[in-house]
Amino acid sequence: MEQNKKAVGKRRKIAVGSGVLAGILLLCYVILVNFLVSAALVPSFMERLDAFGRITEESYAAQVQTSDIKENRQASWKETKEWLGQAKRQKLSLESEDGYRLVAEQFPAEEAGHKWALLLHGYTGWKEELYPFALWYHEKGFHVLAPDLRCQGESEGDFIGMGWTDRLDCRLWIQEILRQDPKAEIVLHGQSMGASAALMIAGDGSFEGHIKAVVSDCAYTDAYSMFEGKIKEWFHLPAFPLVDSACLALRLRGGYNLRDASALEAVKNSQIPTLFIHGDCDAMISVQMVYELYEAAICEKELLVVKGAGHAQSQDKDPDTYYGTVEAFLGKWM
Repeated sequence: MEQNKKAVGKRRKIAVGSGVLAGILLLCYVILVNFLVSAALVPSFMERLDAFGRITEESYAAQVQTSDIKENRQASWKETKEWLGQAKRQKLSLESEDGYRLVAEQFPAEEAGHKWALLLHGYTGWKEELYPFALWYHEKGFHVLAPDLRCQGESEGDFIGMGWTDRLDCRLWIQEILRQDPKAEIVLHGQSMGASAALMIAGDGSFEGHIKAVVSDCAYTDAYSMFEGKIKEWFHLPAFPLVDSACLALRLRGGYNLRDASALEAVKNSQIPTLFIHGDCDAMISVQMVYELYEAAICEKELLVVKGAGHAQSQDKDPDTYYGTVEAFLGKWM
């Protein structure tokens, strides 16, 4: 009898110890998942990590470093800075549906007209990155609005939206455009995450009478697929089950799911003419994704793949073809 009691007591201790260990492991896993979510989607947290600097350096190193790209980029920015020195501009702000202050820069056209360009930057970027595009559109007679997407640049926010929450914020910017100009004809021109956001906006059916065209430059198909690859590449961790756990954590903390942020699903619904652009040497977002997006799109569409261009470098690798293609495309629809 005494031996049975000892055996039962021993089993209880083992069970309690196993439960405690399992609880500790679960807690560590939850902490790891939330750490990864913050490390990937909260800029203020990202900047405190040594990993952020390393990731930035690795991303830059993965870019194409040819002399023509460097020279064209330098020339573009020189011209842009000269334009900014004399351009009329206005800073705008509004409040998102969940209470964050969003900021944009507006460049009104020199002559009255109804053509507008809404420029959307990429992941961990800011509006100033797209000022060379603002110059180009401005020279073509467009009013230009370039916002900082939430949680980036001067805009407030909790988590980077990966295009999903950005599509809601951009509806507010479109409403602001229409407040100023009820007859506005708008092109959405985005790069990287901004391109995916533009596709998501076009796919939800809002403002179809005013959004006349989309220029999608190096968009990803969906945020879930992006994070599958980046968790392996940046943090050297297995995608499964971390990405699915991150989706749950992000839904609880940020109010959206990475699976929701799908440009691929959006293009299956969009009726807005779309120009898809990608560099064939893109090491950040595989060129294969633009083919998937193009094939899935049901709208009027065109495809430009720029040889020798890395991520968001197509305009610098071959500016004549890039801007010439955009101008010809917009000429058909605006």
